[in-house]
Amino acid sequence: MLDLPATRAATLVHRGRIDEVLPAWQALARWVDDNGHRSSGPARELYLDCPDDPAAWVTELQEPLKS
Repeated sequence: MLDLPATRAATLVHRGRIDEVLPAWQALARWVDDNGHRSSGPARELYLDCPDDPAAWVTELQEPLKS
């Protein structure tokens, strides 16, 4: 396990297979750009629920923002 520093971030919850997450990342990036924000570092994925059925996964996408 790795502890990451706290950060202000734009987030989005993706429900479904992780190999289908690209459109969610694109939507989050559009929101960041459309609202005049800028990224401040590497994006993060937090796996909230990973049951046996990959279609039921819940993943939080996090895009750190500059203050």
